[in-house]
Amino acid sequence: MQTEHRQKKSFHVALIKPSHYDDDGYVIQWHRSAVPSNTLAVMYGLTQDIIARQVLGQDVDIRVDSYDETNTRIPMDKIIRNIHRAGAGFVGFAGVQSNQFPRTMDMAREFRKAGIQVCIGGFHISGCLSMLPELPADIKEAQALGISLFAGEAEGRLDEVFADAYAGTMKPLYNYLGKLPDVEGTVTPFLPADMLTRSMGTLTSFDAGRGCPFVCSFCTIINVQGRKSRRRSADDIEKIVRQNAEQGVSRFFITDDNFARNRNWEDIFDRLIMLQEKEGMTIRLTIQVDTMCHKIAGFIEKAGKAGVRRAFIGLENINPDNLKAAGKKQNKITEYRQLMQAWRNVGVMTCAGYILGFPGDTPEKIINDIEIIKRELPVDLLEFFFLTPLPGSADHKALDANGTWMDPDMNKYDLNHVTTAHSTMSREEWEQVYDLAWHTYYTPEHIETVLKRARASHMSVGKMMFLMLWFYGCHKYEGLHPLEGGYFRHKYRRDRRLGMAIENPLLFYPRRLWEVLRGQASIVGLLLKFTGVYRRIKGDPKAFEYTDTALTPVSDTENNDDSLEMLAEYQPASNIGK
Repeated sequence: MQTEHRQKKSFHVALIKPSHYDDDGYVIQWHRSAVPSNTLAVMYGLTQDIIARQVLGQDVDIRVDSYDETNTRIPMDKIIRNIHRAGAGFVGFAGVQSNQFPRTMDMAREFRKAGIQVCIGGFHISGCLSMLPELPADIKEAQALGISLFAGEAEGRLDEVFADAYAGTMKPLYNYLGKLPDVEGTVTPFLPADMLTRSMGTLTSFDAGRGCPFVCSFCTIINVQGRKSRRRSADDIEKIVRQNAEQGVSRFFITDDNFARNRNWEDIFDRLIMLQEKEGMTIRLTIQVDTMCHKIAGFIEKAGKAGVRRAFIGLENINPDNLKAAGKKQNKITEYRQLMQAWRNVGVMTCAGYILGFPGDTPEKIINDIEIIKRELPVDLLEFFFLTPLPGSADHKALDANGTWMDPDMNKYDLNHVTTAHSTMSREEWEQVYDLAWHTYYTPEHIETVLKRARASHMSVGKMMFLMLWFYGCHKYEGLHPLEGGYFRHKYRRDRRLGMAIENPLLFYPRRLWEVLRGQASIVGLLLKFTGVYRRIKGDPKAFEYTDTALTPVSDTENNDDSLEMLAEYQPASNIGK
């Protein structure tokens, strides 16, 4: 007697985290990119859970391919063939930011022409839906093309999307804004090792929590993920660490906008400390925190023990009036030195974001403030951003309501392009001072100073030198922000923005060869230049005795006098002590 076997049906899904275009219309892509996408990791984990639970039935074979375009060329023809061959499936664009929306739409149009179902999620969709009275033209175009939109977070909601896609009846909009899911005990983010090796240093990322309690006007997080802290448990984080340890990954970027306000921070740190001390695991972390995190008892000390090696701090500015205008009242310039020194005391590198273009800014004030920072704050890396009205922020909503001009090209909303007018600076002045800011901070003299501070604080001089040259080199030689950077830029002649001409190969390839040779030679030259500085500092027996104003311990009376230029300059504006 023969047993009747039912042939399995197929369902193919392609998950894509898009990149965006450079000013010449080419996709920004690297042999190895900086940081893997947490959203892609979340989506990959959720789809693997859907497969394990056989959401579409036992007779449906679900295949999922994931792509991070910052380090992988998207094989569009292959994706189309796979979905057509399966007979069912869809393309999901994950975590699409505003600057990535034009690139996403260029790919989505091609998929739609081929009859492929497409769904787009991410901060651009969610931000616009949450803050604007009417959808912008680019999202309306997506709807007109039959593209499905996903707003909100995916935990507990993907089953419906997969079922609809399998039936060929995807909804125009899946709107889960205002229905924020708990993340404790849910499926944890995960990416396989073969994807992580395409990042610099083979690291991965995860969110330990979502939401932020502050009300910064330029921020989109609070209007998409909310102001209430939702967090994973220490058990969840241990699971993430163990899963990655099994595939040889021990470096993590925790993507919480402000990990210091995650109510589970201490439980998580304690668990990570235990894994290292009792099981000998290696764990290295990068986190994001606010400027008052040093006031949380034990936070920085436990961070150092838990494996934090780099802390990104939203410094934003040293002018209290600018901070007040941005709704960033939690930043107190009187605390900045103590904050930076506290991190340095546990061997953690600090990277501070600094925004240019607040209402009170002028080119002269900006450069003067950067010089003050160089002398008086022991910050290691400083990265500069234009004040950008990102869709989903209160700034964008206010400008839109007032009819103020904002650049219609979403590709420029990457924080290193001017996208609206400034009250006192012309567009040219604003752009020029942005460029000058990088050259002002990353002078050979100041790079050497930061390396000396690292040695005196028993921190890695080599890692510090690499990061400083990477940050400066991305801007100087690639014209890109370091957050968009990576190792060895790829450019494909045909991967150009829709509407821009495909260049003649006789022009494109010789120029591209010259770009590569010139860029690599410049980077090698920069490394050679500072190798001598590195060796001199490492070989100096008195290097540990180095000190300067920034390293001088904070005194009890420091905030009440004018011994520091930062406080003397801005004490009247901030009414310190009143």
